[in-house]
Amino acid sequence: GFAYVGRQVPLQVGEDTIYADLLLYNIELHAYVVVELKVGKFDPAYLGQLSAYVSAVDHLKRGAADAPTIGLLICKHKNDILARWTLENIAQPLGVSAFDLAQALPENYKSTLPTIEEIEAKLNDYSKE
Repeated sequence: GFAYVGRQVPLQVGEDTIYADLLLYNIELHAYVVVELKVGKFDPAYLGQLSAYVSAVDHLKRGAADAPTIGLLICKHKNDILARWTLENIAQPLGVSAFDLAQALPENYKSTLPTIEEIEAKLNDYSKE
């Protein structure tokens, strides 16, 4: 029930442009889903970033008939207790998951989504700025 909207989707927030790693739309829930991909260990600060993306999509893309936007943070590794405690008082629908992207995607999706190498290269580009 997911529709692919785009990757590195630009969201104009005031004078700044932020980029959501992946933007999907869940047809059954009638809700956008922002997916933030991190190649390293879970960091609570990532949820602040994801929350900003979720709010931006709610303000810029969500229609009157759409349900609230959902955020999903996918990290290579996560500390279950730290993730649970970090999410404990957040009201927005956010989640944290850990998985191997290369093994999780069906072959026909791999050509439309970025590879781990592309994501790592982009993260390296951002860290140099």
